[in-house]
Amino acid sequence: MPITAARPASPTLDRRRRADAAEPPRQAPQGPQLAQVGPSELRHSKVKPAELIPFVTQLAVMLDSGVILSEALDAIAEQAAEGTFRDIVLEITDTVKTGEPFSKALSRYPRVFSPMFISMVKASEASGRMVEMLTVVTGYITFESETVKKIKGALTYPLIMAAMAVGATATLMFFVLPRFMKIYEAKGAALPKLTQIIVSLSALMTDPKSMTAIITGLVGLGVAVYYYIHTEHGVRTVDYLKIRTPVLGTMFVDTVITRSTRILATMLNTGVSLLDAIEVIAGSTRNYYFSQLWAAVDKRIRDGYQLSDAIQLSCGRNLIAPGVIQMLRAGEKSGKLGEVCTKVSDFYEKKLEASIKNVMTLIEPLMITVLGGVIGTIAIALLLPVFRISSVVAH
Repeated sequence: MPITAARPASPTLDRRRRADAAEPPRQAPQGPQLAQVGPSELRHSKVKPAELIPFVTQLAVMLDSGVILSEALDAIAEQAAEGTFRDIVLEITDTVKTGEPFSKALSRYPRVFSPMFISMVKASEASGRMVEMLTVVTGYITFESETVKKIKGALTYPLIMAAMAVGATATLMFFVLPRFMKIYEAKGAALPKLTQIIVSLSALMTDPKSMTAIITGLVGLGVAVYYYIHTEHGVRTVDYLKIRTPVLGTMFVDTVITRSTRILATMLNTGVSLLDAIEVIAGSTRNYYFSQLWAAVDKRIRDGYQLSDAIQLSCGRNLIAPGVIQMLRAGEKSGKLGEVCTKVSDFYEKKLEASIKNVMTLIEPLMITVLGGVIGTIAIALLLPVFRISSVVAH
């Protein structure tokens, strides 16, 4: 889209209409379609990390170069491709130009900008260190995006095997098994117990009434589970499983500690108070038990305790390794708590990468074992009667 020379500080829709009017005629009226999206719809939209990462990176670079926030947002919006995220940036720009804080403008889009993102921007507005904060946020988003890509890549092979296993199982149960059944029914032979179970299961899966009842029950169970996990007790249960499940729990705890110590290091090194940093950390954990821990730590710090002592005396202190607490205590004594937190976060980031590799290493053989067991059981159930074919036919 051509860029007009002037940048009128008008509402978002008017600006897009003027920009569209300045364009040469096109073959189809597809340009202004996105302008019809209302603010309320945009607030419930989601964007991909591939769009969010360049936005934060460009904003940090432009602010570091001395460009004011509103002009930086304007420039980013003009360079962005047509789409939902461009509309969101345009609305944020207009909100900022009215005098609203940047953090408040971001908070109108909770599905795009996380609470941690908004909290760090809010803290940077108070400290005047927005560039540093945005750089850290870029690192977080990039790391999480790469982690998701690694997990998806590692699961590709097992998922392909699962699809092939489902196809092989369906072939055995719906095509091979019925042919064997005709032979045995004609001869009046008694089937082995395992084969009888597989035959009954096949008959159940091919019966429309039975499958309708099963699917209805599964849908009802899914709805019940969905509502349960959104209750207070359900949230506690799910969050407990996140931190206590073998292997996966270690990976989740490492993720939270890495994020928490990185935030703490960044905010302390940029002059943000410890209490403000703890508040941001509490909002970024996304886990009930970690949130309770940091809430208790916040209360004890307000009562005069040091950070390490506050963690040691709080409920949930077992979530933080004793070695980390000792390092924090050493940082407090030396007056280099921010530097110590940076080292802790670097250590846990490497530990987290190792945890992810361990999980990926275990998932593949586990899925192969389970799928192999299912297909093997069906194959054995079909082969057991084959061993009697000669005797059945002779009889």
